Amino acid sequence: LANIHPALQLHVLETMTAPQLVALDTMNLWIETTPDELAAVLAKVDVLLVNDSEARLLTGKRSLAHAAEAIRAMGPQLVIVKKGEHGALFFGRQGVLSVPAIILDDVIDPTGAGDCFAGGFMRSLAEAGATRDSSDGVFRQAMLDGTVTASFCPEGFNVEGLLKIDDDLYSNRMATLKGMMEA
Repeated sequence: LANIHPALQLHVLETMTAPQLVALDTMNLWIETTPDELAAVLAKVDVLLVNDSEARLLTGKRSLAHAAEAIRAMGPQLVIVKKGEHGALFFGRQGVLSVPAIILDDVIDPTGAGDCFAGGFMRSLAEAGATRDSSDGVFRQAMLDGTVTASFCPEGFNVEGLLKIDDDLYSNRMATLKGMMEA
């Protein structure tokens, strides 16, 4: 569910017939101004994507691990915390995955990178046919795909960075990310 007013998110969700997986994006405005409506929609979703300050604001917890635990008690069983240039955290059923951001030579404009992450993450899940019961492995791969997709955004203004993506460039960037994560 896109980052729109929680009442609209709930309306969209209620018009769907038997969704297999529901992910939600929110922001500080809805957390601060419509907490009851946000709580109602959170109770019905499987995955929440938030940035670190939103996770803390939503839960009142300083620790992101404690914040993820509190978010799970609200409904979503899978929590993704975006940390900007520091990557993202996946709090899954079988543990936590920390994915670093890809280090870029030239950052022109990072605006929209979090949304690109969410788009790449959801595309990966859609291609895998993911459901709320899918293994953490499917979501872990989606974290990598989201990170790679987001890495192109800051390399231009608006969609310029995204327009240069091709299969080879994407594969090379994925290899770079996996290399960053090796012990």
